Amino acid sequence: MSLFKGKTLLITGGTGSFGNAVLNRFLSTDIGEIRIFSRDEKKQDDMRHLYQAAMPDLAGKIKFYIGDVRSLDSVRGVMNGVDLIFHAAALKQVPSCEFFPMEAVRTNVIGTDNVLTAAIEAGVEAVICLSTDKAAYPINAMGISKAMEEKVAVAKSRQSGKTRICCTRYGNVMCSRGSVIPLWIDQIRSGAPVTITEPTMTRFIMSLEEAIDLVLFAFENGNNGDIFVQKAPACTIQTQAEAVCQLFGADKSRIKVIGIRHGEKTYETLLTNEECARAEDMGNFYRVPSDNRSLNYDKFFSQGDKQRNTLSEFNSSNTRQLTLEETVATIAALPYIQEELAK
Repeated sequence: MSLFKGKTLLITGGTGSFGNAVLNRFLSTDIGEIRIFSRDEKKQDDMRHLYQAAMPDLAGKIKFYIGDVRSLDSVRGVMNGVDLIFHAAALKQVPSCEFFPMEAVRTNVIGTDNVLTAAIEAGVEAVICLSTDKAAYPINAMGISKAMEEKVAVAKSRQSGKTRICCTRYGNVMCSRGSVIPLWIDQIRSGAPVTITEPTMTRFIMSLEEAIDLVLFAFENGNNGDIFVQKAPACTIQTQAEAVCQLFGADKSRIKVIGIRHGEKTYETLLTNEECARAEDMGNFYRVPSDNRSLNYDKFFSQGDKQRNTLSEFNSSNTRQLTLEETVATIAALPYIQEELAK
């Protein structure tokens, strides 16, 4: 992949699902080095042994750095020689952030500011910050903290010099760590009820590979301060649970409704009405450009009506809804599911 030939990529929060997916995608290409930055030495050691065993000829490209995005000095220590950053470190569990909102602020907001500050100081070429649909019209602490992450990124982009900063915003990534499908599989195998929160709740459907595609699209096509989203389909939680039950041989009568958890939405939004007014349709993706006006509003005036996007809001209830058969096929195609079905 000539795009990254000989370059050094840093992944914050790199021991998570996204970091592993990036390694699987890029390790065998002509990329020079991939740095994994995280605070969990056990997960780093597990990852190191995994790739040494699975890809011994390429594992030397992976370099591990213990550190925490909450510490600016810690982040500065990993920046020397970095060309590109995928900033994935975050607190992402909605209920946890509801009970400990300041922890979400320290990681998702201050941590992002630290990464961007250090990247700009080091002259990094580009930083792609991974955000979430919960940042649009946020109602919970996690979404609010990720919305602030985006605001920090856009604000930093105005004075970032040679460093280009973009954000990607996407919905639920299927089978990522802490997501619901692995939980349902465990419940099915243990004979427990398959628990769902609210049957009519809708969620965007995206694979880890698609999440990487979105980040790469932002890297290749983004201008400073842009936010990118993918035109993802969606389905109800009931449909998703029934699909997993069908794949793993469980009767859908085992599905049990337990009620909406702290801070959960009934549907998710990827683009707000206000963002749709200036969003650019790029085929499989939308691009929301940064508002680069200065604070001197007297310099700006409008004449007539500006033509806006016909889309008023892009959410998991007005996007294309997958049928049960389509959901089964989508989930069955995931490598994680294929591995689980083979057990």
